Amino acid sequence: MEQSMSNATTSKASDSVKRGLKTRHVSMIALGGCIGTGLFVASGSAISSAGPGGALVAYTAMGLMVYFLMTSLGEMATNMPISGSFAAYSAKYVDPALGFAMGWNYWFNWAITVAVDISTAALVMKFWLPGVPGWIWSLVALVLVFTINALSVQAFGETEFWMSLIKVVTIFIFLAVGLLTIVGIMGGHATGLSNFTYKQAPFVGGFPAILSVFVVAGFSFQGTELVGITAGESEDPSHSVPKAINQVFWRIILFYILAIFVIAAVLPYTSHDLLGSSASDVAISPFTLVFKRAGLAAAASVMNAVILTSVISAANSGMYASTRMLYSLSKEGYAPRFLERTGKNGIPYPALFATTIVAALTFFSSIAGPQIYMWLVAASGLTGFIAWFGIALSHFRFRRAFIAQGHKLSELKYHAKWFPFGPVLALVLCIAVIVGQDPQSFFSGNWEQVLVTYISVPLVLILYIGYKLKKHTKLIPLSKVDVSPVHRDGTLKEDAKPEED
Repeated sequence: MEQSMSNATTSKASDSVKRGLKTRHVSMIALGGCIGTGLFVASGSAISSAGPGGALVAYTAMGLMVYFLMTSLGEMATNMPISGSFAAYSAKYVDPALGFAMGWNYWFNWAITVAVDISTAALVMKFWLPGVPGWIWSLVALVLVFTINALSVQAFGETEFWMSLIKVVTIFIFLAVGLLTIVGIMGGHATGLSNFTYKQAPFVGGFPAILSVFVVAGFSFQGTELVGITAGESEDPSHSVPKAINQVFWRIILFYILAIFVIAAVLPYTSHDLLGSSASDVAISPFTLVFKRAGLAAAASVMNAVILTSVISAANSGMYASTRMLYSLSKEGYAPRFLERTGKNGIPYPALFATTIVAALTFFSSIAGPQIYMWLVAASGLTGFIAWFGIALSHFRFRRAFIAQGHKLSELKYHAKWFPFGPVLALVLCIAVIVGQDPQSFFSGNWEQVLVTYISVPLVLILYIGYKLKKHTKLIPLSKVDVSPVHRDGTLKEDAKPEED
């Protein structure tokens, strides 16, 4: 029954959202989604924890996993380009209960993240205007993000394009300045690669330290999956989605790996200045420190402006992603029907208002009850990794069903290479990162901290088991999985349906 409901939903002329995102928008959204405070600030703490070698290994491995995840998502998104794709794929290729749990999990994650980002925007503004109350800047940021998302999907895409471009240009300048500093053209004297063999470098703290950096790297890369959400509103998903995904891996290597290499070469891992991990630590951002080391006095103000751009971009993307996921949940019958309504410009306003209200209430809880806010943020902490797990599992099932039903890979507009290695690696690493969040709390018996760290896992299990018990859903047999492609307007291609076994 659930499967037929999902099929009927998909076969409608999908989503009355508008396909207004150009290829350049989708490419920049995919790229900008993984460039933020995780790179600009927290990368320093990764080097401090595991040394330059450990940080490079962790970020390279996590970057590889993200690439495989994106290729998995790309294969499904070009076959079925709809908004809120993760929930629909989980429901369609695995189990409707998993689609229900994944959808609400992802919506909750981004709604809370919007609140965190607007709080962070206030911290960043204090760098310039410490006397202005922080809640004013947070309110300004929330209104700005809401307005961008309320105008049109083109407005969102164009805003993200330019904000992502600012981040990309900053990284290119940083890499150039850093390399010139390493060889001694800037900054007075050459640092060379001596910091890679300084004291315990390049590897510090062994495997446990590298595992802890996996967690930091994982959070840094979250947001790349936004390309799957944008597929439902892309003008040409069969072209723009594969192009964006193919660019992700090389840009991750270029931006993250080279940036960490430069930071580790210029600054020793023992530097206390590398310990900053939030946007409030802009003065000791490794980017700021490298610019200062090269003799650029205005580095802190420039980097603060870039970090502010990153934070607003993250809030903007979060508002978009959570709104589209809530809209998709409604279309699939997993949320109240009124949330699927859209305006003439294709914006799902009820879903946008609901997400904004939750984000605002979460933000105000940080003022009224810090303990509640802490629990809300903790509850969203692992949801990104859980979403990645769902993407990998859905693709594994999709490809197996596709082949089992007699289809050939040549029928797919885009197919992920290295199957099944890619999704299996992503599944294993996602589990490792989730388990490796805070194993010390388990060993020491600090159960309150365990609950704070891992609360998102039981929440997803409750959603999954609760829906399964209520609707009596089952794992869909491979022969019954609907792998039918979808037209650009969202309707099923009747001539492409697989034959019944």
